[in-house]
Amino acid sequence: MRFLVDTSAYSAFLRGHETVAEEIGRADALVVTPIVLGELLAGFRKGTRFDQNLARLRDFLGSPRVRWVPLDDETADRYSTLHDSLRRAGTPVPANDLWIAASAMQHGLRLLTTDPHFRRIQQIVVDLHATDAS
Repeated sequence: MRFLVDTSAYSAFLRGHETVAEEIGRADALVVTPIVLGELLAGFRKGTRFDQNLARLRDFLGSPRVRWVPLDDETADRYSTLHDSLRRAGTPVPANDLWIAASAMQHGLRLLTTDPHFRRIQQIVVDLHATDAS
């Protein structure tokens, strides 16, 4: 199984969320986008353990199972399609999450997340795992 790991899933994994950790452990490939990286780094900068969090992220990204997908004109086209569809339905999703969904859609990846609003996006397959805080 190949997953696009979103920001919430990575965070849940670090906090020891059992089912997210199981999914990550059994995945053949884990994919990260620049959007996820930006969200993680922004979150790290808000806290007091930037260096520790960055080191853990680098270890994760250094795994041979982890790869990057770029954002390109096809991603942008899919983003615009998702944005328009959700706007028309009156069910908006945060812009960064639309970019993440567009990447999952473009590359045929399942999205590993703890954010329930991804369920509004019918064009992608979502593996949703609630957290204790959800």
